[in-house]
Amino acid sequence: MNGHTLARTAGPTALQRYSATASSSARVVITRYSTSFSLACRMLGSPAREHISNVYALVRLADEVVDGVAREAGLEAQEVAAALEHLEAETEAALASGYSTNMIVHAFACTARSQGITTELTRPFFASMRSDLLVTSHDDATLKGYIYGSAEVVGLMCLAVFRCMPDAPAGHEAQTETAARRLGAAFQKVNFLRDLATDTSELGRSYFPGLDPKAFSDEHKNALVREISADLDAAALGIAHLAPRAARAVAMAHGLFSELNHRLERTPAAELMTRRISVPNGYKAMIALRTALGRRPSITTTDPATKGQP
Repeated sequence: MNGHTLARTAGPTALQRYSATASSSARVVITRYSTSFSLACRMLGSPAREHISNVYALVRLADEVVDGVAREAGLEAQEVAAALEHLEAETEAALASGYSTNMIVHAFACTARSQGITTELTRPFFASMRSDLLVTSHDDATLKGYIYGSAEVVGLMCLAVFRCMPDAPAGHEAQTETAARRLGAAFQKVNFLRDLATDTSELGRSYFPGLDPKAFSDEHKNALVREISADLDAAALGIAHLAPRAARAVAMAHGLFSELNHRLERTPAAELMTRRISVPNGYKAMIALRTALGRRPSITTTDPATKGQP
């Protein structure tokens, strides 16, 4: 048996097999928790698809800690906070060493170390997650900081992956960073609106400054919808400066959340306090098809004749 045969038959190393399994675990997380982001990820080639799944899985894991899973499992408030601190410590240790016994953390660390994601982005993220355990209402300043840490830095993590794609165009760094942050902010604000009922009644949180759930009006809701539309419009301007497959994936996510924002606009404020608005799977599939055929996000119109149309 010659050296060439040995090279062909040699399997992956133990670490490679472990890392691949960790990334497979991350794919399960994004598939089970988000139809929208899972669909968008399918438009990415490998390894970018794997890296985005790895980022999403860690973000979801932390989010589940603070949004009730740990508490439902029987942990007291202090223990929930300790669990989050432990997760951040695990993440930083894995960023330094390239290994974690937690497969979701390990998958994220593999992505972060290869794509240039550092604690400059993970620390603001965990700080926002901690605030969910400590802060029940926000003013303008604390909300701005919360949105940066919980959503804008996630957009910047994804952008780091997109910039490492072989066909990523050079230049336009400032524009793509602004777009990534504005898209993350738009996603978060949409989630604030659609989760009003859960956040106020079950988690005891109020993200929007001065919001009285009992007096939430259509005027207040429409102002928030316009703010989200402005973020989506700003984000759309950066899509053309991404690698083609990344542009399609981001365009699809943009289209899904734009449609969700339109549905929030058409839903009475009082109804948002009783149910969660979503985009039906069939409509998501249609948006995916349009995106695959090359239809890019358009800037939001203020023409009443076309307002709310996908």
